Amino acid sequence: MAKTWWELQILCSPEIEDSVFWRLEQFGCRGTASQKKGNVISVQAYLPQSQAHLLDLAALSLWLRQDSLCFETSLPSLQWRLIDEEDWSSSWKQHWEPQEIGDRFLINPSWIPAPESTERIILKLDPGVAFGTGAHATTQLCLESLEMRFSDIPESFVGSHEKKHDVVIADIGCGSGILSIGALLLGAKKAYAVDTDSLAVGATTENREINGIATECLTVAQGSVETMQQLVTEPVDGIVCNILADIIIEILPGMSAIVKPTTWGIFSGILLEQSNAVTEVLEKNGWVVATLWKRKEWCCLNVRRQ
Repeated sequence: MAKTWWELQILCSPEIEDSVFWRLEQFGCRGTASQKKGNVISVQAYLPQSQAHLLDLAALSLWLRQDSLCFETSLPSLQWRLIDEEDWSSSWKQHWEPQEIGDRFLINPSWIPAPESTERIILKLDPGVAFGTGAHATTQLCLESLEMRFSDIPESFVGSHEKKHDVVIADIGCGSGILSIGALLLGAKKAYAVDTDSLAVGATTENREINGIATECLTVAQGSVETMQQLVTEPVDGIVCNILADIIIEILPGMSAIVKPTTWGIFSGILLEQSNAVTEVLEKNGWVVATLWKRKEWCCLNVRRQ
């Protein structure tokens, strides 16, 4: 018997788009995507039927309405239906289009032909059920932060498999691998990526192949910071970590084993109201926040060693 999935469609105002993504992530949704329809954002999301009952969906609808009231925007609508296993993985892809991020990236769905002429770095992506399509504010902030970190690399080096800056990255909670691959396309020499979700590990591995990244340039494994400690052969130059604030706080002490005095970090998945708590733990573990970038209710902390 085929496994069935809930297909959710939410129509909301642009002001609460990021909040909707956060709610859906917390709810356990996979394969989330959005597109703009006039003055309204249409968000599609999917999760196994076994993970939610009708009462759960009703509660989700209530939470979304409460969020809109806090932002003083129009009330969102939530509709749902059941679809078969073979339909869900391709259904959401119909709503995802190429997206420019920052000054240099073009996130291009792998099933859509990439533009023949563009000055942007083309990052091909098929996230599958993993988090990280580039649509969420936290992913965008991290990619823009990586652009800043690699801004001194000559344009001719970008995308080259022969000329790489001697920069090694640790990506903790890699999701689709978008940040690891983005760093490599910007000029990093090597990236290590870990995620506790086996589906994310599979997505990162597949996206490595889609982008023509050599296996030795991107090592992928299932696990968290403890696994990263075993993977890296020497302290890394940079850490990217786009997960939830509570998890960042929990695993920060373990990162001390893979850093050196010049290591920098990019931490996101943090609500603005959580930034002080994360900053406090960062400082206790030898980091200092250089900049805080925010987008709506989310923020990204660019940090360095004290």
